[in-house]
Amino acid sequence: MATEPSSFPVDHHFVDIHTIHPNEINNQTKRNKKLNNNNPPKFRGDRKPLMNNKTFNRQVSLESGTCSNYRRDEAAALPRSGKSLSGPIRGGVHERKRDFNLFRTKSTLSKQNSLLPSRELDNLQNMDGLSGVREEDAVNMSVPAGRYFAALRGPELDQVRDSEDILLPKDEKWPFLLRFPIGCFGICLGLSSQAILWGAISSSPAMSFLHISPIINLVIWFVALAMLIFVATTYFLKCIFYFEAIRREYFHPVRVNFFFAPWISCMFLAIGLPHAFMSPTEKLNPAVWCVFIAPLFALQLKIYGQWLSGGKRRLCKVANPSSHLSVVGNFVGAILAARVGWTEGGKFLWGIGLAHYLCVFVTLYQRLPTNEALPKELHPVYSMFIATPSAASIAWKAIYGEFDSVARTFYFVALFLFVSLVVRINFFRGFKFSVAWWSYTFPMTTVSIASIKYAEEVPCFFSKGLALSLSFMSSTMVSLLFGSTLLHAFVWRSLFPNDLAIAITKDRNRNNNNGGKAQGKEKASKRYDIKRWAKQGPFSLVSSLTKSSSGDKDSDGK
Repeated sequence: MATEPSSFPVDHHFVDIHTIHPNEINNQTKRNKKLNNNNPPKFRGDRKPLMNNKTFNRQVSLESGTCSNYRRDEAAALPRSGKSLSGPIRGGVHERKRDFNLFRTKSTLSKQNSLLPSRELDNLQNMDGLSGVREEDAVNMSVPAGRYFAALRGPELDQVRDSEDILLPKDEKWPFLLRFPIGCFGICLGLSSQAILWGAISSSPAMSFLHISPIINLVIWFVALAMLIFVATTYFLKCIFYFEAIRREYFHPVRVNFFFAPWISCMFLAIGLPHAFMSPTEKLNPAVWCVFIAPLFALQLKIYGQWLSGGKRRLCKVANPSSHLSVVGNFVGAILAARVGWTEGGKFLWGIGLAHYLCVFVTLYQRLPTNEALPKELHPVYSMFIATPSAASIAWKAIYGEFDSVARTFYFVALFLFVSLVVRINFFRGFKFSVAWWSYTFPMTTVSIASIKYAEEVPCFFSKGLALSLSFMSSTMVSLLFGSTLLHAFVWRSLFPNDLAIAITKDRNRNNNNGGKAQGKEKASKRYDIKRWAKQGPFSLVSSLTKSSSGDKDSDGK
């Protein structure tokens, strides 16, 4: 049937920018086609709204429910898969930088806007409109822990799955601070623990046959100190300019444990202070222990409280082998407390560490049904199992002055876990280099130091050979990682790729070209799920009786 010509001017198109119920999208599209029969608009799938020939147009996103005005001569498109979800993407460099402002600190962003000319600031605010508010809310909202396991993969849950969208562009190189992860403190953990190891080798009577010079301990200690200053300064700048990215890392179930790494590294440096500065029998100033343990204790109150409260971030939901980092800090703090002469504080931290170590160990061993399944790519973090019992044995020796049966029990547990990982060498194959792998060197170093303490109490060929072998393996691993880090940083320049893990969306975005078809499929799947549930549930008898009665009726009718 022929349609009457529209009573509106031909050069104008009217688009309803109010929220439309998803079931009415197809009906609205049909009405727009009838109104513009003489001048049909161009579509990209079923999601792109109408465009006219005037100077300014309005573009509405059916994905986010936002709209924006733009000039006709500018290349504009709403974001699609793999692109930024933070508004229209234009060809200019200034517009692309707006994507990274999502993760900027709010005070810094307000200061930048205040420096813009008033006219440009007004245009920017009008262009953002409601979109900026909703995007800001989407970034500020905490991402559930299970969402990270569902959207990410890789050794550190740092790679986005192909079916996921992110809030920042993938095809652009992000700012350096935004690409600098908290896992870089793993380098400090590895180097500072090596300083303790070489100090123990040079001063231990059990390793005196090696004739190791204390100069090695001094050099490694200064390298570790310089690295800690560089990493801490860089990450502090990231906190100033990109605090929203810091919040995303804190919500990450793996990276939240690395917030303990800076303070553990500082305590490692205090424990491994070279003998040129202070003799082993001399006590440190107690203020050193107070400064380093205060932020660590505050983090523990927060993290352990989430485990205890049973909320969305309960232990059985977020537990992974890197959770040992949040526990090992107690034993390292106990060792430092013994160095400053506060043995009671060391006993207090040792008890807290033991209680939570048992919880983490049992949770990871049982793999409760409510826990997220650990991906295969996360197998390298199983080396974290070695660190906590080794540190517990060393802390007991530092507090009570002898490597007695309690310390040996924890040391033997660590030794067994180490052997169980060595025989499963395939767990550590086929993974790309990551800067966070440095955090897996200090468990090897810790068990090496514990072996030296054991060789001092039980001097024999086997104990000394075991301590020497583990120390050699630990130092070799650190040397290889140090060389790989230098190559990736200065030769290949691939040490800091885009940190996609912090840019995932709170909810999974379904990329469908036709909204109506997608909704139809979802409804059909829901109906299928209901039918399947009815068949498997206690009402299956009712459904079978209904089918049999209907079959009898059909047979009678025939």
